[in-house]
Amino acid sequence: MSMKGLLSSLLIAATLPLTAIAAPIVIGYQTGVDPSKVAQADGVFDKAIGQPLDWRRFNSGPDVVAALASGSIQIGNLGSSPFAAATSRKLPIVTFLVSTQIHSAEALVVRNASHINDYHDLKGKTLATPFVSTSHYSLLAALKHWGLKPGDVKIVNLNPPEIAAAWKRGDIDGAFVWSPALSQIEKDGKVLTDAKQVGEWGNPTFEVWVARKDFAEQHPEVLANYAHVVLDSLYHYAQHPEDYSATSENAQKIAKLVGVSAQDIPGLLSGSLYPTYPQQLSPQFLGGGTATATKATAKFLVEQQRIPAVLTDYSPFISTKYVELSHKP
Repeated sequence: MSMKGLLSSLLIAATLPLTAIAAPIVIGYQTGVDPSKVAQADGVFDKAIGQPLDWRRFNSGPDVVAALASGSIQIGNLGSSPFAAATSRKLPIVTFLVSTQIHSAEALVVRNASHINDYHDLKGKTLATPFVSTSHYSLLAALKHWGLKPGDVKIVNLNPPEIAAAWKRGDIDGAFVWSPALSQIEKDGKVLTDAKQVGEWGNPTFEVWVARKDFAEQHPEVLANYAHVVLDSLYHYAQHPEDYSATSENAQKIAKLVGVSAQDIPGLLSGSLYPTYPQQLSPQFLGGGTATATKATAKFLVEQQRIPAVLTDYSPFISTKYVELSHKP
C-alpha cells in the first residue's frame, strides 16, 4: 500500500473525533531510523490529528526529557534508559506506544587506528556515548558483562553530532551510538557489540513514544490517532520492506529527516524490531513487559549511580489505552 493509500485508509476507518487545541502541538523526535519517519515527512500525522504539528529534532533522550519537563513539547520519543531515569524521578509522563526494540541500530564501534581487537583491548581507551541514553545503558551493561569497570575505560558524554566530530579528529577510540553518527564512524571502524547482543546478555533496550500526562488526559484522541499512524507505518514496512530499498522514495524521505545516506536506510531499518498492534498490548510490551523492563533498567542505573532510587511500580507511567483507542471503529 502506498503512503497515500495508507492515509486514506486511516482517515476513513480510524480517525477519532478531535478536540480543538488552540496552541500548536509540539513533538520532539530523534534521529533514529524507523518507518514512521515517512509518515512524518509526508504530513500524515498532521492530517490524522487535524492540524499542523511543530516537529522539533533532538540529539538525545535527556534533551527530550528536559523539554517535556518544561512543557515546551507535549509528545516525545525516548529510549528506555532516559525513560527509566525520568519516571524514577516521577516526571508526569505516560508511554502510549513502544516504537522499537533496539537491535543493531545502536552499536559500539571502535576505530581501526586504535587497534582494538576485542574487549580486552578496551582498558585505558576513551569511549564516547550520550549519557543516560539507551546507548549509554548498553555500553555500561556490555562493560559489566565483560568484567570491566567503568573506571577501566574513560567514558565521555557526547551527543551524536559531537561523537562524529570527535571521531573525525581522533579524540576518541570508540563510541556506542545510533545513526547518523553510527553510519559515519562505521566507515573506518568495526562493531565490537550491539544492542541486540547486549539484550541477549540480559539488558535489552527499546524506544517509546511518551506524552505529558496532562496533555494525554485532555487529548486522548490525539495520542490514539498518532499511535494509529505509527502502527500503520510499521505494518506497511513489515508487509512491504521492498518499498524501503536504498533507491526508494521512502528511503530518501527518511534519509533527509535524520541526516544519513539513503543507501544506509535498509540496513538501519532492519536493525530494530517494530512491535505490531497485538504485540503492543501483549504481556511482552505495554501489557506488562515494558514496566518490568523499565524497572530492571532503573535498577541498573541505580547500581551505576546514575539515578538515586528505583520505584516500586512503573506501570502508572505506561498505558494501553491509546493503542486500544487507535483501532476502534
